[in-house]
Amino acid sequence: MCRWLAYLGNPIYLEDLIYKPEHSLIDQSLAARTSVTTTNGDGFGVGWYGNRVTPGIYRSIQPAWNDRNLRDLAAQISSPLFLAHVRAATETAVQQSNCHPFRHGKWLFVHNGVIDNFQRIKRELVLAIAPELYPAIQGTTDSEIMFYLALTFGLTNEPVPALEQMVRFIEQVSQDMGVSASVQMTLGITEGEHLIAVRYSTVQRSRSLYYSKSWRSCQLLNPWCKQLSENARVVVSEPLTALTDDWEEVPESTVLTIKAKHVVMQPFQP
Repeated sequence: MCRWLAYLGNPIYLEDLIYKPEHSLIDQSLAARTSVTTTNGDGFGVGWYGNRVTPGIYRSIQPAWNDRNLRDLAAQISSPLFLAHVRAATETAVQQSNCHPFRHGKWLFVHNGVIDNFQRIKRELVLAIAPELYPAIQGTTDSEIMFYLALTFGLTNEPVPALEQMVRFIEQVSQDMGVSASVQMTLGITEGEHLIAVRYSTVQRSRSLYYSKSWRSCQLLNPWCKQLSENARVVVSEPLTALTDDWEEVPESTVLTIKAKHVVMQPFQP
């Protein structure tokens, strides 16, 4: 599948998380430890918030470890909130429009997982997307369809209920069409203020997802995180260091909402 990370806190350079940790996202693109696929080399993307409402994005079909532009940008761009994603393609093409994060207005969205039998139910899913949103779809992935279904169901007003309705709809369509109703996902979503992360699987065997509990010991032992404030938080597909006490696994069927110093965990119930 894929690997992704999300950061919320004081402004730091993108390279501080994408490149510098011992098990950075770049390292995970080459040698993931808890993923179905070890290598995630079918493209990458980063999305960040700066001085404008609309976030910036940079996406490429290059393997993340082989893109010099990403290294240069990550060393220059400082942001208080960013998402990064390395892709392992499943049934869809390796093309720039299929790379994460996906952006709509001020919203960013990343996904690790799959909709089973997506090609068989794709038409029914696409027809449910609001007509005014449909022209914005650029790629062919199940991930982008999930994003636009969530937008259709009210993501910009009530994110968690919209995400639950999105999953419920996909499972219902699958059931109605007599195919496997399995949704597999970890999601990272933000509008520039809140960071929302979801871990869910229809069959209760979700992909891994962790968040940082505290940076105190990490700041003492790892030079790369000395710039992080105490209230900074990172959500990751797999830990960036071997300091497992600093990482908490997000439970099955759970949504995590982070803003400033507050971390709220609640059941995710499609």
